[in-house]
Formats: sequence, structure tokens, C-alpha cells
Amino acid sequence: MLTPTRLAAVAALAFAAALPAQAADFALQRVWQYAHAATGVPGQKAEIVAHDARSDTLWVAGVVGVDVLDRASGQLVAHLDVSHLGAVNSVAIARGVAALAVENGQDRTLPGSVVLFDTRTRAQLGHPIPVGPLPDMLTFAPDGRTLLVANEGTPNPRPTPAGLSAEDPVGSVSIVDIVERSVTTLPITADIPGHDQLRLFPATGTRATQPASYSAYDPEPEYITVDASGRRAWVTLQEANGLALLDIQARRFVKIVGLGEKDFSLPGNGIDPNDRDPADPATNNGVFLRPVPVFGLYQPDSIASYRVRGRSYLVMANEGDARDNGSADGEDERRGSAGSSDAARLVPSTGPAELFRLTYDNVTSTPQHLVAFGARSISIRDADGRLVWDSGSLLDAEAIRLGVYDDGRSDNKGVEPEGVALLEVDGRTLAFVGLERTKKAAIAAFDVSEPTAPVYLGMVLGEGDVSPEGLHAFHARGRHYLAVAHESSDTTTLYEIAPKDGRRR
Repeated sequence: MLTPTRLAAVAALAFAAALPAQAADFALQRVWQYAHAATGVPGQKAEIVAHDARSDTLWVAGVVGVDVLDRASGQLVAHLDVSHLGAVNSVAIARGVAALAVENGQDRTLPGSVVLFDTRTRAQLGHPIPVGPLPDMLTFAPDGRTLLVANEGTPNPRPTPAGLSAEDPVGSVSIVDIVERSVTTLPITADIPGHDQLRLFPATGTRATQPASYSAYDPEPEYITVDASGRRAWVTLQEANGLALLDIQARRFVKIVGLGEKDFSLPGNGIDPNDRDPADPATNNGVFLRPVPVFGLYQPDSIASYRVRGRSYLVMANEGDARDNGSADGEDERRGSAGSSDAARLVPSTGPAELFRLTYDNVTSTPQHLVAFGARSISIRDADGRLVWDSGSLLDAEAIRLGVYDDGRSDNKGVEPEGVALLEVDGRTLAFVGLERTKKAAIAAFDVSEPTAPVYLGMVLGEGDVSPEGLHAFHARGRHYLAVAHESSDTTTLYEIAPKDGRRR
């Protein structure tokens, strides 16, 4: 009879959790780390990473351009400078074509573009393809021909510099046929069924002509995942706390689903709402996870899809985010710190002192119903957006246990799960989630083969890495890999997902 095993700790990576008998016994081992400062290009960052199977290279989008790295060695192959077109926000690769999402270099409220490159010659393929304002993420459908682009449509930051538009552009998704170079851009509009379930926004910008103080629009698409058939896609509307379902073939949004709230007062959902707790003599730190009378908006950033027994499921990283509405009154998030008008409005003076430090959504919150940003978790939903499973307080708790929890983020969104990547290994579906706000890079791993009962496998700590932004899992030369781009340390690290016994499977 097989007994539960433990995932091995390799190369000083903290990865430890009991596995069930049926789970594959794997370890994550660092292969190499590349510091993008070595590229020698001022401003080059590490944000999103994609693998090209034809050239066996990793392409790392980093604002001013793309660093192309050799997958085997981690050495720089080339730097592609596209700064003359604008900032590079994302990269996706299919069948030897790399697509870059580039925001407008003059004004981000103006239409952006997609720029295509041959991954072997690294030559640009034709002229840039126009899409919606602020293309922030893009992904290929399985056919390798259809490209979907999330155009976030964020207004310019305040104060608006002279010459920049005060417009709040419409968030949209562009569907691009890269062969025909045809583009269909679909705005997120109020006539989509389910739009009334979304979190409301302050009415701002030159389009804010309605008399109401708040409007459900403009939602801003954040991330897209496409199902295996290529017929439909799911789009996270992070700030609006929603999910849009897209029929790719019909070129229309089917519906929008509001994602609801997470109850932090329930057992297993506790948080630390205060970054100034007195130190616990037993642990010599001020981190205390406990139930609190507060709700959290799920507000997922990245999303990935997979199929189990013929049904699609969605894995979401519930980071949380406020919308920078571009108006004079500032963001629609307010820290409930002592002395602020929002703290006085939301938390009575007789209320729990620990709740005065928490950052609240001042659009949704009332004194009787306090709402914070983010769920501090990953969750799994079905194809219609219904919640199937949530990790509760596990991510915060593990970061605390491993000594990488940043108590300075307790009053905000905790560890902030951001990037998600899925990979099938030996018939099991593994999920990797990057935690943006830990003291050093932390990647949590789960076996999500059974969507209603995922198994936590452990957490990798990346020495020299900070703030994992983009995760990409892939197969190459018969082996399994996870590449991670880190936006604060500007490093890209490659891990191999290998059997503990050393045998290749």
C-alpha cells in the first residue's frame, strides 16, 4: 500500500507538505537565474515570460523591450527594443510567432498595438496591429492563429501631465486573426447580461455624464484564458470583481458574473488586518491570523483553465485591486487609518482597534458591512463562475510559517496572489501561484486534479528573487519546467519540475 509522501526540498527551496498516495512525487529544482540588469538596457524589467518551443528560448517582456534567453543555459540571446512604439506589457508565443502587447507610447488612453516577431529570426512580422487602449495581456487560442488581447483601458494617473488625455477609455477585448490581420474589438458594455452584478465605480472621466454618482462602467479586463476547444474564453474584470464569458466564434460576450465576497469571519478564512500588532512573545512577531468581521472582494488577477471529466474549471489568483479612477478625489480605496475620514465613517470609535488599519473599499463598505480588497487566496470556479473551492487563509499561514510574510502588508491585501500557471505532469494537473508581497519570492504549488479537493504541495522560496509577476509552465525536451519573471528584483528564474527519484518520466 502506498503511503503519503513529502515533496523534496531541493537547493534550499522550502517545499514541504504531505502528499496523498495518488499524487506524483516531484521536486522543484532551480536551473538558473538571470538578472536583467546584465542586459545593459536602462529601464529593462522582468514582468511576463513565455517559452518558444521552436527555438527553445524564453521571451521576457520588460517594459522597454524583450529579453530573449536561452532555455538551457539562461544566457541572453538577444534584446529586442520596441520602446519607440511604447511600453511592452506582455508576450505570448504560438507556432513560432511571438506577440507583444504594446501600449501607446504617447498616451496610454489611445489605442495600443500588437507587434509580431518570428521567434527564430527575431525579425518583426509586418506592421503593428492596432487594438484597444492599454493592451495589458494577450494569449493565443489553441489554433495558434487567433490572438486575444485584454485592453485594460485605464485612464492616465493624476495629476494628468500637460497634453495627456483625461479620457477614461472603454475596457475591451480584441480578437486578432494574425494571418488575415483582421481585428474585432469588443467593449465591456452595460448591455452584457449580468453587468448589474459588478462592483460599482465612481463616475469619472469625460464619459462620466450620467447624473448618478456611481456607475458599473468602465470595467477593465485584466487577464484571459481560453478553453481547449478554442471556442470560448474567460476574462477577469479585476477591479469590478467580475468574470466575463466570451464566445470567440460568435465574437460576443455571453454574460458577466459577479464573483461575490469572501467572509473573513468564518473558520479557516482568518486574516491579519493590522500591520501594527504588538509582538507575540512566543513567536517574536506581530502577525496574528484571526477571524474578523470583514468581507473581501475576490478580484482575481490571473486566471488559467483546465478540463476534468469533460468539464472546464478556472483557477484564479485573488490578488485584489482598487481602480485608479483618474478623478480629483483620488482612488476608490482608502486606508482606514486612525484620523482619516473614512475610518471615522466606517469603523465606529467603539469598534475593534485592529480594524482601523485595514484598507477598505469606500465604494462598497458601510459601517455594518466592511469590505476589503482581495481574498488572499486562490480559488477554483466552474465554467459559469460558480465557486468550487478556495484556499482560505492557507497562503498567508504558510508564508508566516516559512518566515517570509511581510507584516507591513497585513493592513492591505496580505501576500497578494497574482500569477498562476498550470501544467499536466504524469496525468496530474499542477497549479503554481506567485505571491507578490512576501519578503522573498514565494511560489505555492497545488495538485488541482480534483477541482473540489485540491492538495497543497508546498511553497518554493526564491533566493535573490522578489515579487513574482509572470509564471509560465511548459514542457521542453521531455522535461517539465516553470519559468518565473520577478518585477521587483528584475530577475527571471527557471525551475525544473523533476521526480524525486531522479528518473525522467
